[in-house]
Amino acid sequence: MVLSEEDLKKEIERFTKNETQSVKTSEFTQFKDELIPTHFSLYEKACNFTGNLLAIKTDPKKRIDLEESLDTCHLNTTPDGVTSFSILFPIAFILAGIGLSFAISYLLLDGEGLMFFLASFILFGLVLIVPLSTLPNIMANNWRLKASNQMVMSIFYIVSYMRHTSNLELAIKFTSDHISAPLSLDFKKMMWNVESNKYNSMKESIDAYLQKWKKYNPEFSECMHLIESSLYEATEKKRVDALEKALGLILESTYEKMLHFAQNLKSPITMLHMLGVILPILGLVILPLVVSFMAGVYWYHISVLYNVFLPIGVWYLGKVILSNRPTGYGQSDVSDINPELKKFQLVDLKIGKKTISMDPKWIAIAIFVVFFILGTLPITLNMINKWNDDHYDLVFDMDRLEFHYTNDKDVIEFASFRFLGYKENTEGKIIGPYGLGSTLISICVSLGLGLSLAFYYNAKTKRLMNIRNKTRALEGEFAAALFQLGNRVGDGLPPEVAFQKVSEIMENSLSGKFFDLVTTNIATLGMGVEEAIFDKRHGAINKFPSALIRSSMKVFVEGAKKGPDVAAQSLINVSTYIKEMHRVDERLKDLMAEITSSMKSQISFLAPLISGIVIGLTSMITTIINKLSTQLGTFSETSAGGDGGTMAPNSEILNMFSDSIPTFYFQIVVGIYVVQITYILTTMLNTIETGYDPLNEKHMLGLYLKKSGMLYSLVSFVIIMIFNMIANIVINNLAVI
Repeated sequence: MVLSEEDLKKEIERFTKNETQSVKTSEFTQFKDELIPTHFSLYEKACNFTGNLLAIKTDPKKRIDLEESLDTCHLNTTPDGVTSFSILFPIAFILAGIGLSFAISYLLLDGEGLMFFLASFILFGLVLIVPLSTLPNIMANNWRLKASNQMVMSIFYIVSYMRHTSNLELAIKFTSDHISAPLSLDFKKMMWNVESNKYNSMKESIDAYLQKWKKYNPEFSECMHLIESSLYEATEKKRVDALEKALGLILESTYEKMLHFAQNLKSPITMLHMLGVILPILGLVILPLVVSFMAGVYWYHISVLYNVFLPIGVWYLGKVILSNRPTGYGQSDVSDINPELKKFQLVDLKIGKKTISMDPKWIAIAIFVVFFILGTLPITLNMINKWNDDHYDLVFDMDRLEFHYTNDKDVIEFASFRFLGYKENTEGKIIGPYGLGSTLISICVSLGLGLSLAFYYNAKTKRLMNIRNKTRALEGEFAAALFQLGNRVGDGLPPEVAFQKVSEIMENSLSGKFFDLVTTNIATLGMGVEEAIFDKRHGAINKFPSALIRSSMKVFVEGAKKGPDVAAQSLINVSTYIKEMHRVDERLKDLMAEITSSMKSQISFLAPLISGIVIGLTSMITTIINKLSTQLGTFSETSAGGDGGTMAPNSEILNMFSDSIPTFYFQIVVGIYVVQITYILTTMLNTIETGYDPLNEKHMLGLYLKKSGMLYSLVSFVIIMIFNMIANIVINNLAVI
């Protein structure tokens, strides 16, 4: 029968609608707003605002790179907007810093340190111009790192789908639904470009997109071109061979690139550890001596260096070192796969018979506030003493072995143990706290910061990680289960019966439980296979939120529509692919094992241990210098009074000493630095091991912040006590001499 032109047009429209209905995406801009990180959109708005306020032209040499980076990150701004922001924001920062410097100096430090804070804010603002002018390039590098971490899985999903359905559009749609951001955003953008008629076909859209990756990941581009070429093969065998070659190429290239990365990583990581951890901490041993013989150096100078500039420097070096990390196997947050699991990020509190769920950040803030109040108690008590015009302190009487709360200056100065330890310097100003009690209780500040962050990250991820670990265990044995399921379907059994048979064979295993859930849904709820697996309320996949398992079952369901032979072959092929990916993944872990184990020991043991010992040494040196200067002052007064006011030699020695920085402040600065360096090194360790894996990163932060924080606090407490006993013995012996 020959169709008329009108009937033919209707038939084509009907066919096109049926075939492409599942390819349609939502409004891309809406999808982008939901997926793009919040700080990206804030940066985007800031660049547009400053660009409209004062448009500054970008250097033509930099314009091309900036345009490419902005397009990579899907940022709707211009290179001129970026340049304007890089100039105007530092100027605003410097102006705000000037006002803040006056506030800090006159409200908190009695007029001291004004020039230091002014210089720091101005210097920091000027330095900001350089990174802000290239910030889109840094964002683009991070975007590529996150995206490249999903490339192996994206090729796997495309090949798995096209193995039974040779349709590139549907394969891209299938892949975009099962990989994580940001590569999923790129895939949806490819579809959007076709739907919005920017390109005439999916092939044109893909080819345009691959131009971005030719310089950074040519293997991915080659694999995608191999997949495209499979559409033009004359025979089924050649088509399948092209698809399998694409997957084999991405797996092999991943292994080779990771091998070279691992070989070249050890030296930079060692350098980073020495420059960012060991040398700065050991430098603190020298600082007490420096400040004791040099006037004008205060604790906030060291704080700006150790808590601002050094962490930023270590973070920047780490970013540079890891910017060349090759493609990996990133894991997505299971709560992104199944939004119902987001409730497990909350903390359940039982109040009577009621259970209240709340965000753990409020509990973490409460923990930090309590520890901070305890740690800063010496400052609070000194302020109370000032208001009452008193000089009370809690001291330990060695003769009667008891504590006294007294305002006798002589008793306070020569006591072995002082809680506050404030004293009057040569200018008549009260300085401190130098007391052993103040030093010990200051540990609460750093401990509170570490424990509060550890609690927050642990509470956010503990239950989700349990679910993921069960899911990973299922993924580990899922290849064998899929192979058995494929064989049963290939023998002619209906999928419903095949699931039951495999669940009986693999009883008491995680795969058996998964298949048993499917069988139960079919038998008791009267569901079909697809509904039994993917139903939003009762689907078996809800118990095991894995993108790999979900996509494997999707491939099976799609293949089953084309017949049992296609479904069976699809499962067997997916099983083979999973085994091969697991083999390469294990080889990659072996390559990185030496580096990751070294970093773990640095984070959880070496850094906090060395820091704790250094604080003990600092406390001993400061105690000896303070008591020695006090005794020399007493001897000078005695000698001067004995010879009619003649200047004693001791007074010349006394003039060499300056007011040393209290260990109270030293400890807080170093303790915060330990928390900062633990945070930075942990994020680096996660990037080395897994690439982009936010859930695992938060879990590791919860683990290592707790370990390092508690170890540092314990070592500091013990070493400070021991070294102060040694200091008292040394001082007493000098006094006898």
